[in-house]
Amino acid sequence: MSAQATPIGPSTTTPKLRTYVPPRVSWGTCSDAGLRQSGARCGLMTVPLDYAQPKGPKIKIALSWIKHTTADSSAQGLMLVNPGGPGASGLALSQIGQWVPKGAGDAYDWIGFDPRGVGASQPRLNCDGNYFPYNRPDYSDPAQEQVWRDKAAGYAAKCDAAGGALLDHMTTRDWVRDMESIRTLFRAQQINFYGFSYGTYLGQAYATAYPSRVRRMVWDGVVDWKDAWYEANFAQDPAFEKNLNIYFGWIAQNNTTYGLGTTAAAVRANWQSLLDASRQSPLGGKLGPDEWLDSFVSAAYYVYDWPGLAQDFVAAKNGSYAPMIARYDGANGSGPGSDNTYAVYNAVQCTDAPFPADWTTWKARTTQVAQTAPFLTWSNTWYNAPCLTWGAKQATTRPTMKDVGVPPILLISETNDAATPIAGARTARATFRNSRLIEGLKGTTHASSLSGVRCVDYAIADYLINGKLPPRLAGDVSDLKCGAVPPPSPASAMARGAARSDRLPADLRAIITDQPVRR
Repeated sequence: MSAQATPIGPSTTTPKLRTYVPPRVSWGTCSDAGLRQSGARCGLMTVPLDYAQPKGPKIKIALSWIKHTTADSSAQGLMLVNPGGPGASGLALSQIGQWVPKGAGDAYDWIGFDPRGVGASQPRLNCDGNYFPYNRPDYSDPAQEQVWRDKAAGYAAKCDAAGGALLDHMTTRDWVRDMESIRTLFRAQQINFYGFSYGTYLGQAYATAYPSRVRRMVWDGVVDWKDAWYEANFAQDPAFEKNLNIYFGWIAQNNTTYGLGTTAAAVRANWQSLLDASRQSPLGGKLGPDEWLDSFVSAAYYVYDWPGLAQDFVAAKNGSYAPMIARYDGANGSGPGSDNTYAVYNAVQCTDAPFPADWTTWKARTTQVAQTAPFLTWSNTWYNAPCLTWGAKQATTRPTMKDVGVPPILLISETNDAATPIAGARTARATFRNSRLIEGLKGTTHASSLSGVRCVDYAIADYLINGKLPPRLAGDVSDLKCGAVPPPSPASAMARGAARSDRLPADLRAIITDQPVRR
């Protein structure tokens, strides 16, 4: 569907809103141990539910703050961080400044925050913590179509009941206003911003609405604003299919370790045989086709745990399903009431931009795309299907991003990023005329910065230190080509977790990689 676009700036879509100045925050000890160890302070910022009614009902945004460690005379201001989703908790990400090379993060005041409805912010949106049980209807079985439609409609209804008035104020525009409230809270003239995945869309929206308030921004894993959000989901499907096959090719290259086949096709045949078996009877009594498919989504997102997943694949091929079940539980099994990220994901995207209102359109598109990209397509459609009947006010036009004097921005994307295909980075580069794009050549990792690739990480450091960027080249190209994040070697990665070259500790990398999981 092609939607019209409308500018995202608050003054262009609503009556001009006055600047809101939040009351002073009572800063105190953080509940998160990592934040405490990093010297962070935490607090709740009060903002209007509806910025058009600043004296109306209020909500609270959870903040963490790690102050600069340089002399005040060399401080570079606020650095807000968002990990994406939409719906991922960003509170702990104020810690990432210490992991930027060259000490480039030391001069900034790093601000982590849980966007409205997320995590420690109040209220926290939860709709149905039991929405993702084991042995769900097979994503791609035509006989289960009505079951899935009813299931998605039921989730939307539960969110409508649970979210109340909050659901009508969960758009990216609302989140942009909350970022502006953080700026005014600190009485800062400008902000810096580091956004991953959906966080890049949030950064684009803020830069569009408040260009004079932008100082420096890093956008890693760049969302294509022209595709938000219906088209973006379908753009992912063939990209994930490609990355899954790249992963199978890597397993084949390491056949002496895994013994799953010497070609990608042979490895995929083994994978398919287990998928087919799961449709006859859940593997290990738990892993049906949905769980089996979902367990491999991470491999198409990131390289960090390619060896660990391959080891569990081997175990399943040999009839031992416990490792894969443990993996699935570890990634997805935080228990009842744990749907906050998924609830917020829907609350934002279902109201941000228009979706087709009829199932016929969705079904025809999904059926077509699934013919060549069967891995994720039906899963992706059902994951987003609550938008068909979402109860809150839905946008009638798609927001557009615009460069009105935005300073230079640093964009990062790997060539084969499937979650946010590199076309989105190219769109942002064309939109924001002073931006520069770093490309991790042939890489498949989404939101890959600070992963230990010197070419990328040192470019980020230089930008944060003094604003230095690679020269902007002519044409629709990347401005600096770097190596991709390498997968860990099978021999050196028997333990699960992030790649050993990763700059970020595993707990912080997990926040960035914990995108909404299609489980």
